[in-house]
Amino acid sequence: MTTSTHPTDFSERDSRIAINSYTTVLRRQRVPHDLFATYWRDVHGPLCSRIPGLAWYVQTHLDREQDDHLWPAIEGIDRFPDYVQDGGVEIGFASAEDQKTFMDACHLLFADEQNMFEETIAYDLPNSSATFVDRVADPTPNGDDGLDRMHVHLGAAHADAAEFARFLSEELAPTLAQDPALFKVRLHTPERYDNANPAPPAPDVNHQVPAERELIAVLELAFESPLARRAFYDTDTFRQLEAGLKAHVAYATAFAVSGIYTYVRDKQMTLAGLRGSRPAQLIKQIGANNQLMPEVQQLLHKGSLDNA
Repeated sequence: MTTSTHPTDFSERDSRIAINSYTTVLRRQRVPHDLFATYWRDVHGPLCSRIPGLAWYVQTHLDREQDDHLWPAIEGIDRFPDYVQDGGVEIGFASAEDQKTFMDACHLLFADEQNMFEETIAYDLPNSSATFVDRVADPTPNGDDGLDRMHVHLGAAHADAAEFARFLSEELAPTLAQDPALFKVRLHTPERYDNANPAPPAPDVNHQVPAERELIAVLELAFESPLARRAFYDTDTFRQLEAGLKAHVAYATAFAVSGIYTYVRDKQMTLAGLRGSRPAQLIKQIGANNQLMPEVQQLLHKGSLDNA
């Protein structure tokens, strides 16, 4: 594992994602975790990467065996009841036209979800997501980069979606991003989820949520280490946020990130998207530059050396 950090803030590179979605995923309980994770990375991932219209596709794998101090206990804020997740997915587009192109073909992708997912909940982010700081140089991570990463799922304490989003985007996330302890702060503030219009429409997969998960947000955080994270939660900077958190957040559950896998960025498939996550790791580890030749990639992507 290597930690690739840089004093430069790379958050601007995410601004090209005009429309985004965040999907929570839960594996089928009788599918062993290793089989689930490998299938998701190396079978489902390359399939999704090839659906036309995509500009952005990232899988974040979550660890059920996690540090109990990922997010501090705050009086009046509970954990989501009976809430376990195995991952989060971002699927993004550069335009509404591209999104429609994807949706016209995505039945090929959704038909595969029943093989590994018990539940998928696709939260719409029509105004995309916001990256407040990103000091990680690598734009297309494919694995565990050594940072202390987590996704914190926050449930609203009231029905005012606009005020909930305002607190998160104008107070919480910017304050976190200003502290040097945070290497990355990214915020997803979806529209309220509607059980009457379940998404995504994958057959034999649950798409219903309880009331406390209808209006949520997801906060991505990255620290240098667990020690740095625990030290930050003891600072005045974080303590000053507690009053706002109590006013606007009723539920908070944090999930440790075990790996981030990038398949498409800026409408271009990564090596993981083209070959699968683990083959891409092997190619990198052995230094197989020949596998990066345009002719090889054309052959694997199109099944032919003919560009037509």
